[in-house]
Amino acid sequence: MQPGDRDSRVGQGVPPGRVVELRGRPPVFVHESAGPSDAPTLMLLHGLGATAALNWCAAFGPLSEHFRIVAPDHRGHGRTPAGSEPFTLGGCADDAFAVADALGVTHFIAVGYSMGGPIAQLMWRRQPNRIDGLVLAATSRDFGGRVRDRLMFGILPVLLAASSVPGYGRLRASALSLLAPRFAGPPDRAWVVAELARAEPRAVIQAATELGRFTSRGWIDRVDVPTSVMVAMDDQLVPVRRQLKLARSIPGAVAAFIDGDHYSAGRFDGDFVSVLVHECRAVARRAHTSEGVVDPAYWDLLSALT
Repeated sequence: MQPGDRDSRVGQGVPPGRVVELRGRPPVFVHESAGPSDAPTLMLLHGLGATAALNWCAAFGPLSEHFRIVAPDHRGHGRTPAGSEPFTLGGCADDAFAVADALGVTHFIAVGYSMGGPIAQLMWRRQPNRIDGLVLAATSRDFGGRVRDRLMFGILPVLLAASSVPGYGRLRASALSLLAPRFAGPPDRAWVVAELARAEPRAVIQAATELGRFTSRGWIDRVDVPTSVMVAMDDQLVPVRRQLKLARSIPGAVAAFIDGDHYSAGRFDGDFVSVLVHECRAVARRAHTSEGVVDPAYWDLLSALT
């Protein structure tokens, strides 16, 4: 696909995307939705091994009723090539800022799901004056120890693409088909498999390694923008206690609870989308008003959960 070409084969609810040329960086594929006139902008940052379309397909429509949406595919994921440089979370943050520059977006709310959470955190750290708020879902301050092991197991079907054993192509296709039901929202399983298959194995392996090394423990308590942390109560990859510790580490942050697992993003059923819309609107409101001071009793009430 050439820069500027639009993709016509998108899943249900996904706006068409295009390749955006970036100043000083390789181009990135981006899905966009204009939203209402003068609406705040959301930068949607997807998870490991997935694509913007796959993780946000159920949310694009509801969010675009209130916001302008910008949703890039990270390096080596979806329709954005890995390029010659190794994958880094910081590089994804820089890509997102460059996308915003190319689209004339000066500031925005960063919305990070799973791996997108660390990217959003790094974006605040690198250019805090451009981040109006954060919405962090099914994510953490760090992914070391057993969490890293769970993440590696969770993306095993994608990593199988790197195998050199005879017939690995068929093995990869079978593994992706087994993974597809976890993303149970879109009705077209073939589309889900096709989205998962776009990931470049080298980039995904590098991304998993980067996640295992990431930590924001030393600086996350300096975040000074309105923040909501969406906690997936049945998350099989990121323990609830780690998600809650992220929320407690950020001054004034609010925890919102999802009745679902780590793969709730992208599903048309369940409450992920409704909670996401509510929290994005709440963060936007807090960013532009004096609202948002959280009563200390709020965290006293939740302390038993951590």
